[in-house]
Amino acid sequence: MTMRNEVLELEAKITSHEAYGTSYKWSPKDFELGTALGQGKFGHVHIAREKKTGYLVAIKTLFKSQIVKSRCERQVMREIEIQSHLKHPNILRLLTWFYDERRIYLVVEFAAGGELYKHLTNSPKGRFPESKAAKYIYQVADAVEYCHQNHVIHRDIKPENILVDFSGDLKLADFGWSVHAPSQRRKTMCGTLDYLPPEMIKREVYDVSVDHWCIGVLLYEFLVGKPPFESEGQDKTYARILALDMVYPEHVPEGAKDLISKLLRHSSKERISLDAVKKHYWVQQFKNGS
Repeated sequence: MTMRNEVLELEAKITSHEAYGTSYKWSPKDFELGTALGQGKFGHVHIAREKKTGYLVAIKTLFKSQIVKSRCERQVMREIEIQSHLKHPNILRLLTWFYDERRIYLVVEFAAGGELYKHLTNSPKGRFPESKAAKYIYQVADAVEYCHQNHVIHRDIKPENILVDFSGDLKLADFGWSVHAPSQRRKTMCGTLDYLPPEMIKREVYDVSVDHWCIGVLLYEFLVGKPPFESEGQDKTYARILALDMVYPEHVPEGAKDLISKLLRHSSKERISLDAVKKHYWVQQFKNGS
């Protein structure tokens, strides 16, 4: 059985309560906790084994007191609501969630490869070869396009928020800044400094195309090893973003430059569509990666 099929089978068991009965309520007792995978803002993440099926998952434990202290109750509940409805091969699947008096537990698909950021920094010269970068950007564009079709704007696409599964494919994760926006018009400034689009810096109303900008920054970072507008301090970074002040090292291929330039446009209406990203000639020649 493939890893993908195992995830689907576990998902079916969890969502239908097949192994337990329809009235069963999940609790920490149903899982054997293993190695810690990381530390988050509100808690920690462990690998875990579901006792009856034996499947590996990741459990994200959030402490209610820390969520309340940070006044992020709505943000956390929005993240759960959004991610629980997204089903795509390149989006980390939230299988189920439950809570007790002190904690909230999120049971998610286990991405054995960990953070994409670590893969990037551990790559030769701290960057991906163009074949891998093209494969990865195809998968990210496909996942984000699916989000937009379901009226979800991610708003924080970066290597730290993408995971790698057992097969080497990507899983878009961390929907903490995501928003369900049927009108596709927002004004909240959020995300990560080096990835902020011009319209957020200028506090303008924006739409799903903020994610298109982030994918352009992401592709540059894949190929260069750092974001294009990285500077010392917020003001300098803002100035470089607004001036589109970026330099391509000699090794960046012309096809990738063309795609990045079509994503990093001041006018959100001029940014290439995500379908066009997937069909771009540079992506198509390498999309299966290496």
